[in-house]
Amino acid sequence: MAAYERVLVEVKGHVGTVTLNRPEKLNAFDPEACDDLIEALRMLSTADAVRVIVITGAGRAFCAGADLGVLGSRGEELVRAGKDIALTIRNAPKPVLAAVNGPAAGGGANLALACDYRLASDQASIGQVFHKLGIGPDWGGSYFLPRLTGISKALELVWSARMVPAAEALALGLFDRVVPQATLAAETMSLAERWAAMAPLAVRKTKEALYRSEHSTLEEMLDVEIADQQALFATPEARQLIRNR
Repeated sequence: MAAYERVLVEVKGHVGTVTLNRPEKLNAFDPEACDDLIEALRMLSTADAVRVIVITGAGRAFCAGADLGVLGSRGEELVRAGKDIALTIRNAPKPVLAAVNGPAAGGGANLALACDYRLASDQASIGQVFHKLGIGPDWGGSYFLPRLTGISKALELVWSARMVPAAEALALGLFDRVVPQATLAAETMSLAERWAAMAPLAVRKTKEALYRSEHSTLEEMLDVEIADQQALFATPEARQLIRNR
């Protein structure tokens, strides 16, 4: 397993967990932390033994976004890294699950939104705090946010720059599920292991198809389904599962 300075990587069974590991900075990103995260995500994305990726934070925060100590001098590097990270998550051929253990702000909020699913602690919060610094959303926020909340609510969240508590975030669709803080780690692993038990090719093709549907017609998606099912029917996993039913 590769060693990183600003993230921890653990593989347990078929689940690979990346923990942002700057708790003294609320896991805020400097360019080096971005590099570590990108490398870790790419490594886990290509590891055949890993079927689900989890992203979480060390300490009391998920991620505070940009490290303000370097934002003024290296801000452009952070913004560009956000593009690589968001695309790496969305292009990963396996589920990427955010376990939001505490505040997720700015780029940290959009790191969570880039993931395929967000399981959050009841002590977590999430906020588009960019306007507090006179800047706008990055790390995919302008794409992810309105698709989850609608345009008008997305604008309110950005313009107010407020941290949204877990219950409201759940109602808005920013979080998919909220659990007690004490059970977040166990609930995360239970969900990840359940997904990891599914046929990997079927999981991958479903992720690709559902995201493709955002910019496709019904007819196009029906053709995708036909092609995918033809490929999946031919796999040993599908043949065995169908035969055993």
